[in-house]
Amino acid sequence: MATTRAALTEADIRTLVRGQTEDERAAAAHKLCRRIDQGVPEEDRAAAEDILRMMAADATELVRRALAVTLKNSTELPRDLALKLAADVDSVATPLISFSPVFTDEDLAGIARSTTAVKQVALARREVLSDMVTSALVEKGCEEAVKIAVANDNATFSERSLRSAIDRFAKAEAITTGIAYRKVLPLSISERLVDIVTDKVRQHLVDHHQLTPETALQIALGTKERATLDLVDQAGRTADLKAFCAHLHKQERLTPSLILRALAHGHMAFFEWALAERSGVPHHRIWLMVHDAGPLGLRAIYERAEMPPRLFAAFRAGVDTFHALQAEGSVMSVARLQERMLERFLTQSAGGGRDDTEYLLEKMDRLAPANARPMEERAIA
Repeated sequence: MATTRAALTEADIRTLVRGQTEDERAAAAHKLCRRIDQGVPEEDRAAAEDILRMMAADATELVRRALAVTLKNSTELPRDLALKLAADVDSVATPLISFSPVFTDEDLAGIARSTTAVKQVALARREVLSDMVTSALVEKGCEEAVKIAVANDNATFSERSLRSAIDRFAKAEAITTGIAYRKVLPLSISERLVDIVTDKVRQHLVDHHQLTPETALQIALGTKERATLDLVDQAGRTADLKAFCAHLHKQERLTPSLILRALAHGHMAFFEWALAERSGVPHHRIWLMVHDAGPLGLRAIYERAEMPPRLFAAFRAGVDTFHALQAEGSVMSVARLQERMLERFLTQSAGGGRDDTEYLLEKMDRLAPANARPMEERAIA
């Protein structure tokens, strides 16, 4: 141990063992740990570990904390010592739990399942978490720890873990919102969240994550996106649609879900001006591409407006239905427009699943044109 003692200094070791105050001994522990972190020769590693074990067994919390804080990012700390310290009091354990690279995923999953809420939160703050660890957090972790973990895109979650998190914390808005704002979400998770998150978060799901066109259309028809109702109605009453759309766009509220819902309520002029605002193309050209440029015109301007490709089928159904009703020239209620829009969408979505088809049929059954107000008491034009 002579070489190591020379490197670490006899004085520091003596102070660590016999220091008169806790502060003196903690300072000596800090100095010794810093030197060990810089690396010791292989032949002296055992002696250095002996010193670390002596610190870890010290009765003084301040000494053990000095060890944990100084070596929290170090690979020089033996794994068994790290595990011992992770089971220590929170002030000693949390620096290592949050940062130490010596833990395995199995170690971290065990910490998630068996420790205090404070330690679970420390674990959730790690820069990177594997699916094994997040699964354990979802299973046993406190609400705060799960909230922190789901908000970290460097934390890997399986579809099953996300589903379990929603099951366990369905009423915890911070957790469901954190999941919704993850960069990547499985389709099943997006669809599940639609039913439980706020209107603002639901709009984010429509705009940024994969949803089935059926769900997007359901939202557009008003069964879920209640907060946008006033905007949709205002779109039908506004005289200066150009300024109205520009204002919404500036506020980042001219979203695909709002535009689709407006179209489903028969507000074609708003739809045109919204595409013009989002694409930067003059309105007269938008009108031609939507109404008079053949089947490719709508797709071209839709893509220019940077609208989600997955929603195009729903928009196509809306525009085709509007044209069909316009050709008939009859007065139609909003409910009748929506019923016809759903019918057309259903025929366009022949490749949809059975659940989607059943949803659409059920939706059409619930629409009652006789009980709906006429759409501004005029023919669609």
